[in-house]
Amino acid sequence: MLWTRWLVLLLWFGATSAEQQQQQDERDGHRAEVKSDPRRQRSSPPVEPLDFGFVPAAVYDTHAYYEPGTIGILFHMVHAFLYAVQPNSFPKDLIVRVIQQNMGGIKIEEWRKPENVLLLLQWIHYESGFLICAVFGIVFVVLTPIVATCFCMCRCCDNCGGEMHQRQRKNADCHRGFFTASLIATTIFIILGVFVAYAANHNVSTQIKSTRRLINTNMRDLKTFANNTPAQIEYLTAQYTTAKNKVLSDLDNIGPLLGARIHSHLGKEVVPALDAALRMAGAMRETKEALENVSSALEILQEGMGKLQASLTGERSSLSNTLSDPACTNGAVSPTCNTIRSTLPQLGVNADFSKLPDVNHALTNINTVLKVDLSNFVQKGYASFNDTSALVKEQTRNIVTGVKSMLDKIGSEITAFSKMFPVESSLANFTIFLNDRHKVIESFYPQIDQMDFYRWIACVAVLCTVVLILAFNVLGLLCGTCGYDRQATPTTRGCLSNTGGNLLMAGVGFSFIFSWVLMGLVTTLFVVGGNVEKLICEPLANRQLFKIIDTPFLVHPEKRNFLPGMLFQNPNIELTLGSMYRECYENNGLYHALQLENIFNINSFLNRTVYNKDLAKVFEGVQVDLKDIMLLDQAGRDNLMNFANAGVGEIDYPAYLVEVNKGVTVVDLLSFCSDLEDQADQLPRGALENALKGHASSIRTIHREQVVPLEQAMKYVRARSTLSQSIKLLQRTSNDLPVKVTNILSAIDAAEYLITHNASHVVKQETKAFVQSLVGYFKQYTEWVKNSLTAEVAQCKPISNMVDSMEIVACSFIVDSVNTFWMGLGACCLLLIPSIIFSVKLAKYYRRMDTEDVFEDGQENWN
Repeated sequence: MLWTRWLVLLLWFGATSAEQQQQQDERDGHRAEVKSDPRRQRSSPPVEPLDFGFVPAAVYDTHAYYEPGTIGILFHMVHAFLYAVQPNSFPKDLIVRVIQQNMGGIKIEEWRKPENVLLLLQWIHYESGFLICAVFGIVFVVLTPIVATCFCMCRCCDNCGGEMHQRQRKNADCHRGFFTASLIATTIFIILGVFVAYAANHNVSTQIKSTRRLINTNMRDLKTFANNTPAQIEYLTAQYTTAKNKVLSDLDNIGPLLGARIHSHLGKEVVPALDAALRMAGAMRETKEALENVSSALEILQEGMGKLQASLTGERSSLSNTLSDPACTNGAVSPTCNTIRSTLPQLGVNADFSKLPDVNHALTNINTVLKVDLSNFVQKGYASFNDTSALVKEQTRNIVTGVKSMLDKIGSEITAFSKMFPVESSLANFTIFLNDRHKVIESFYPQIDQMDFYRWIACVAVLCTVVLILAFNVLGLLCGTCGYDRQATPTTRGCLSNTGGNLLMAGVGFSFIFSWVLMGLVTTLFVVGGNVEKLICEPLANRQLFKIIDTPFLVHPEKRNFLPGMLFQNPNIELTLGSMYRECYENNGLYHALQLENIFNINSFLNRTVYNKDLAKVFEGVQVDLKDIMLLDQAGRDNLMNFANAGVGEIDYPAYLVEVNKGVTVVDLLSFCSDLEDQADQLPRGALENALKGHASSIRTIHREQVVPLEQAMKYVRARSTLSQSIKLLQRTSNDLPVKVTNILSAIDAAEYLITHNASHVVKQETKAFVQSLVGYFKQYTEWVKNSLTAEVAQCKPISNMVDSMEIVACSFIVDSVNTFWMGLGACCLLLIPSIIFSVKLAKYYRRMDTEDVFEDGQENWN
């Protein structure tokens, strides 16, 4: 078949679900293995989503939907009647068994087999409604001529109303009125039946013209399908460049990408070690500043406290000499003097900064250490380590060049593969084939119109027989009613009345002549049209018919599925007509609808090209030498060790903190002066009292002139604060300083060991992740191709539209109209029976009789 040639051309653009599912299972198994091993657990690099755009969409013109309009009411009435005749559900299983058992043909003697007899009985049960109606129609056809013959013979013998004599009765007018009204009502219903049948007949002719529109739009859609498919295929192939360019971009930036991942992986060990060394370099500078602050603050404090100590010592000596006066030996004064003498030791400075150890030795060592700039060595380590991206780019230059050549080769193979199939020429041939078929179909339009005209004439001729009967009935009613004279006797009736009666009898005669023929036609159309509606149209509308065709092993006991066996000579493919129709109805791609991946697997080609294993093998050979990276040279290491041995930890920091936290004097000098004056007031007035108050005044002067300025002076306050803070800083820094330095050096050694000995493993691990990200772009491409083939490329809506269009033409246009025709005509045939009866009865009142009843002496005698 020609269309299968271009149909197969779509195959190579999508990976089949089977092999991709296998690849997915392998990926899932790998992830499960990673989760089970914590040492290997590492998240895959995120793959940047690619934008492949939208496949050029085809716009189809066919709208396979039919709304019958007003005549739809008649269609629904027919469907309701058929449902009343045949309420059973669609006998799918019965039809399947009949087809399977009759596939080889059944001879007459085989009907006697029990299974065939059972099928026959089941079929008769299903068709019971149609059979009963058909038997009724046959009985009507057979009995009508017989009854007509007997009726004619009976009338010839002056029976059955053939005697030209009418008995006159008192209720004759009532009978005549009843028969007239009944005949009029019957005639009206027959006219309605004729209108129904004519409407159905005219609807067929009208809808045949709509059939041309459906054929034209379906042909245009098929041409659109054929013309758009090459552009869609070309678009799919062209989008390989999108994935390829993204891969090339990543390869051009392999240094920042792969190098950054290697840097990030190694940086977990390297960066903390360098950061610790850099912090230690800052600690060296802070230590120097702290020692300098301690030295300068200590000088300031020692100077101020020395002056205060001299003043207080002199005052204490002078006060002691005053208390040595003989006046203090007096018995009443002696206790007071002794009390004052006991407080003399309180008159002194509290903090003694002169006893604190010197920090100049440690400061000298620190200055020596800082002659070497450790931070410069650490920055060199940072710079060396941060040069990883440049090293990766430089050392993978040849590999990247090889991969680019490989990608170009892949693109060439895809292009060459696509050109192996003459897509455009095949589709062009298919378009030519469609044009030829369309011309052939159009060449039948005149014949179809002619046949439809003949059909229309035949149906009108059939209806004209009924119209003829109706004409006799209507004319008979008009003539009889208008010419009837109530004063006239049966023998003296007028010509017009007699003509009306004769016309009614003519209508009876024609009713007998045509009714059985019409009923035969109605019965035939009923049996055929009703079964077509119940066994074909309804199952086709609810897709039950597809289930019969898709029944496994229906056509052949060794062939499972009919459709793939016919299309691909492989009946084992799980492809059904129903599934293909559903996919096409949803406007999915033909590749997915026909499951073409089962006959042409593109995965093998993709594995050789897009999923090229050589790509991974090339990157397996990536070797990035990071041995030249030095984080900290020997001078930096020696500098750290010298800092640890600078003697900062040998300073007595608690002694400093104790002196810093003490007050300026032992006691408050003002309180001491107040107490001294109180003691002096207890002495007798004299020289001793005045001397003690003079000492109190001198101490106040020392407090005012030395203590207060010393406490308020910013230099002093800042010196104490600086000394306290510097001591605490030095104490923190010197705490386990050798251990800290040792740990830093150990961390740097461990980081350098990792770079030197384990970098190859890290490089392989990150290279694998980098390759996965590159492959991820191609996987996006193939997944996009698969989705596009499923839903966007070669959308097969025209196929479902063709099925729906055939359903509309066959069932909605023709079968429904035919069924409506026999319904209207059948109603006319049935109504002819009461029409005959009422016409015969009524004609008796209109025709001129030969004899009539004569009344004598009030008695009624019959002539």
